[in-house]
Order: sequence, then C-alpha cells, then structure tokens
Amino acid sequence: MLRLLLSSKEFYPVRFFLASFLLSGLIILNVSAPGTAWAGDVTQAIVIEDAFGRKISVNMPVQGIVVLNSDVLEVLRSLRAQDLVKGVYSEIDKDGVFFQEFLDRPRVGSWKNANAELIADLNPSIVIAYENNPGTELEKQLSPFGIQVLRLNFYKLGTIAKEIRILSKIIGREQQGEIFAAWYGKKLDAIQKRFDYIKEKPLVYVESYSAFHTAGPGSGGHDMCVYAGGKNLADEFKVPYSEITSEWVISKQPDVIFKTIAWGNGFERKDRVFFNNVRNELAARPSWNLIPAVKKGRVHVLDSGIWTGPRAVIGVAHMAKCIYPQMFDGLDPEQIHKEYLEFFQKIPYQGVYISENLSGGAK
Repeated sequence: MLRLLLSSKEFYPVRFFLASFLLSGLIILNVSAPGTAWAGDVTQAIVIEDAFGRKISVNMPVQGIVVLNSDVLEVLRSLRAQDLVKGVYSEIDKDGVFFQEFLDRPRVGSWKNANAELIADLNPSIVIAYENNPGTELEKQLSPFGIQVLRLNFYKLGTIAKEIRILSKIIGREQQGEIFAAWYGKKLDAIQKRFDYIKEKPLVYVESYSAFHTAGPGSGGHDMCVYAGGKNLADEFKVPYSEITSEWVISKQPDVIFKTIAWGNGFERKDRVFFNNVRNELAARPSWNLIPAVKKGRVHVLDSGIWTGPRAVIGVAHMAKCIYPQMFDGLDPEQIHKEYLEFFQKIPYQGVYISENLSGGAK
C-alpha cells in the first residue's frame, strides 16, 4: 500500500509527506548502519564540486540520471553513458534528429522549469541541471525522495574539461572522460597559443538569439569571443545578457559581428541559404552600413549547435578563422567538427553551421 501511494500521481502531496518522513528515519538509521541507503545498497560515496562551488557527496553507483538540458545529454553520449538516461527535458524535440536515440525517453518538463513530480516518478539517482536553471526550489522538492540535483554547466569554456572529468568520475566512465577532456583542451590550446603576440584585438559585437541582445561576461558567447581572440564590445557589462540599442552598436564601430540562431538545426541543413539570409538582414539594419564590419563583409551567423555547449570548441575555431583569416589559414573547423561527431558522438558528420564568408579580416 505504501509503495502504491509513493508511485501514484493522484497522491503526489501524500508521496512528498511520506518520503520526507521515511528519509528522516533513514538518516537516523544511517548513523548506526553505515552504507545503508534508501534507494538500495550503496558501495561508496564520492565528493564532487558543482558549478556553485559546493561540495556534494554523491552515492555510487549511479543507477539513473534525469537530464535537464542538451549540453548534459551530449556529454553523456560522448562518455558512452546513454543507458543511464532515464528522463530528458521537454525541448529535445527541437533537436530531435541530432538526439534521435533519446526521443523515446520520458519528458520531465522544461530545462528551466522542470516538473518535480515527473522526475520523482522515474526515481533517478541524480538530476543534472544548469547552475541557475531551474531554480533551487527543485532541490527542495526532490530532497525528500533522496534524489540529488547536480549543477554542472558544460557551456563555459574555462570549466568544461573540469566538469567532463567530474561527471565521468561520478558515472564510472573516467577513461572516456579523460580522453574527451584531453581532446577538448588540445583543440582550445592550439588556437589560444597563436594570440601570444597579438597586441590589439579586433572589436567584436556578439548578438545572442534575440535581436539587440548581446552576450557579456558570464555568458558562453562572451567566452567564445575571448577564446577566439576577439575583444567583446560588452566586456564591461555586469550581466551576461543585456539588451542594447542599434545606436550603441553603431557608435562602437565593431570590426567583426557574430550572430547566433536558436534551433538553427544546422545538422539537418544542406546549404548556407538560411544563414546567409539572416546575415543579410542583419547587415541591412538602418545605418549599419556605417559599421566597419558591415562595410567589409565581416558579418557572420552561426548555428546554435556550435554556439556554447560541448561543441563550443568548434564554434571558437570558426570564429577565430573569421577574425584572423590569414593567421588561421590552415585551421579546418569542419575537420574538428567531423572528429567530434564521429569519434565522440558516434554519428556521421553532416550539416551546415555558418554563413558564407564574404571577405578577409585581421592578420
């Protein structure tokens, strides 16, 4: 009867009350019987540091994971851990071709507003979410069930290798994690070392998915700009995403402009027509013909698939080549992309991810 109440959706409030009561009792039990756990026998616990810098003890082995965003899902596939995924975020359909083997997994709500009841029904060991989305109310809702929420981003270039190693250790895929993290670091370092002698970096305007919303410090887009050797116009902003005006962009006179398209589905595209049209519309904004980037044809549109997240290294390679075409003449972003998709994701390379490059740029 108790099990029925805990699994029935009609008795969701009752389930939370009973789970809280049981968890309190088990905490007392664990003091006198180390190793005893509510979800079953636990052989050990591992302490990790999440995106907040919190020390969290995770019970092992991890029996199942609910994934609340595409970045986590992509890393898990790179680590060959698809079998651990018990539930996924509802927006997965927008990128269904890329993640087709996960489309049969139960949906648990939005990446920024997950449904705790649906998650509890799946009884995962852990839930993995972004640092700030959903809000920390999710921890309070799932704690009575003994379900831990881990905050790992996988979109910040400075911490992605570290987070790959953390996740791989949690799920017992350390060898795969080390291979992936080392590959990532090698590709980024190969680009970074070329900027050692650059004294003045080109000014770059980075526009996020929405018109006149720029990516500042704390955003993945800002990190990509910096790693690609650009000086972000918004580098002194206090918030990651700020709404700006057309006049502000014109007054700053950027040398290069990058725009990203949400759910561009580059993986499914056969040509650059879509990206080129967005680029042309951007360049045709009133008075933007006065901007150096527009005058010289240095406006570029990137697909969301290579914008932040685990594939950000590919986007950085494209951006670096757009900003410094002579310096990176021998760099082949498509080859890096092919390596990533075919070796780590185990899917064939395909698609188009960036608008046509119309001109040269900084040396």
